[in-house]
Amino acid sequence: MNIFVSGLNYSMSSEELQEVFTPFGAVTSAKVIMDRATGRSRGFGFVEMPSSDEGRAAIAQLDQSDINGRKINVKEAEERPQRSGGDRPRGNFGGGGRREGGGGGGFRPRYNRDNDGGGGGYDRDRGNRY
Repeated sequence: MNIFVSGLNYSMSSEELQEVFTPFGAVTSAKVIMDRATGRSRGFGFVEMPSSDEGRAAIAQLDQSDINGRKINVKEAEERPQRSGGDRPRGNFGGGGRREGGGGGGFRPRYNRDNDGGGGGYDRDRGNRY
């Protein structure tokens, strides 16, 4: 059973999260989710327990309880919708756009030399980069 836990103290580690759930039964894994950019906890995590009965008991006992000075929310994790290869998000690649339109941008930010409010990238009308 996969369990979602939110409202965690930002200093809580994955090991500490596992210790919170261990009294209710076997814990396959416990993971506090970290922000990629800052390396800091995002305040939520997931716990996997092999027994659904033990997982439900942990949810019933721990939901709205105080852990490390914070009231946590504990519930059964919802399954992520499966995406096909074509539906995969593309990331931060921005759209082209024309300079006059003021939109667009490219893979990485660029400075606009003409200071006309347009995004950096490829100028389709002139056929060159700026």
